[in-house]
Amino acid sequence: MDATLQRLRDSIASVYMGNARAVDRLLTCLLARGHALVEDVPGVGKTVLANALARSIDATFARIQCTPDLLPTDITGAAVLDRATGTFEFRPGPVFANIVLADEINRTTPRTQSALLEAMSEGQVSAEGGTHALPDPFMVVATQNPYEFEGTYFLPENQLDRFLMRIGLGYPSPDDEARILDVQPARTTLQSLEPVLSVEEVRGLQLRTDAVRLDRSLADYVIALAQATRDSDDLLVGMSPRGSLALAQAARATAILDGRDHVIPEDIVENVLPVCAHRVVTRTAMHEGDTLTARRIMQRILESVASPV
Repeated sequence: MDATLQRLRDSIASVYMGNARAVDRLLTCLLARGHALVEDVPGVGKTVLANALARSIDATFARIQCTPDLLPTDITGAAVLDRATGTFEFRPGPVFANIVLADEINRTTPRTQSALLEAMSEGQVSAEGGTHALPDPFMVVATQNPYEFEGTYFLPENQLDRFLMRIGLGYPSPDDEARILDVQPARTTLQSLEPVLSVEEVRGLQLRTDAVRLDRSLADYVIALAQATRDSDDLLVGMSPRGSLALAQAARATAILDGRDHVIPEDIVENVLPVCAHRVVTRTAMHEGDTLTARRIMQRILESVASPV
């Protein structure tokens, strides 16, 4: 792994003492210019993981605590009267940061959730009759609790589709949990965490990711996987071309993490479930929260489509 990326991984791991694969998937999202949805039960480190990433990069950071009474303008910003000039001036909201943590995103209403749609897909905000560009790089890390918990709202399919990955953390191992009890990282090391990467270095890594070679046979493999979801009798909605683009870009980022300048089939296979399972809709699901069924179907599709040698 590149020394720069290793510094970033080590910095995050010094605070988030849990699933190492989740750390790599968050880095994959950063390299691929994607957004991450971190989902799991309360107390397993979702917010700590997002905060550790933000503090490890010398970039602007904003945290949005999502609540049922949060308004769209609380995220995007609004026009405010300047009494000196008698004119309205746009005041940017917290979304105008390099890394935005939307904590417990499914506790706010769908109307407010949708305020992030344009920002996440186009890197801009349309407000008060004008268009305002967001910083570069721009990444949203959203956390959410499972839908079975009270006071949560479903994320609509078009919102989910804007996230490159849906990441589950799981419980830490006994050894990791012992370290958490001893160090208490959220109260100690997180507060003293220093940046190890600059914004310019992040942009450079993203440009390197864009340049990773994806052979035509591997592009055809991505397309074949997407087509299999569209033809599946178990799925009501298959992967869109946006999903194919996301899978290809995630594979490029995985190659960079492994120190390669080209994609291999394993890079694609590694990313199919976290990138694709939340982009399909099963025929048996009443809502998009049925992630286990979607993952099982995607696993069967992955096993049925031959990968290139």
